[in-house]
Amino acid sequence: MNAKAETRLPSKRIKPEKIIVNFDAERLKAPFSLRCGAIMIDYILLIMIPVASLLIYRNTGNYPTKILNNDITNIGWIIFVLLILTNFLILPLLVGQSMGKILTGLRVVKKDGNSPSLVNLLLRHFIGYPLTVLTGGLGFFFSIFNSKGRALHDFIAGTIVIYGRKATVKRSDEETE
Repeated sequence: MNAKAETRLPSKRIKPEKIIVNFDAERLKAPFSLRCGAIMIDYILLIMIPVASLLIYRNTGNYPTKILNNDITNIGWIIFVLLILTNFLILPLLVGQSMGKILTGLRVVKKDGNSPSLVNLLLRHFIGYPLTVLTGGLGFFFSIFNSKGRALHDFIAGTIVIYGRKATVKRSDEETE
């Protein structure tokens, strides 16, 4: 009998790298009107939850003095907070879009065209948006006069809102060597 033992050496894993093709922020920048539409859709979808819970409580014939401290409105506020986290963190991390941006065809990307990271999104939505609102909304108007269409919250987070899809080419590590 001839027994032969073979050993396998761990091979280098091949990771495909996405390369953005023909990314031009000035050409793909989102129109201001679509950005306003996307934010209005987000606002309407988000505010519907607490308003609906308040209306449900009010129409059940309960005491109006407890309208802000009862089970129905508390559940509405919990759903509201979960929806905010989903709309401004989870969806943008997964697909680069909030619900309003999905409906209007807009996408949030980094300045180089890649998907934003969690840090970018935290900066954009939880620091940039409040600062933009605190300026009386003037931070949104930066996108009108900027050649790349970036608002104040985009400058803070290093992101751009584009209208269109990015073309990518997958290249593995072996092709680069």
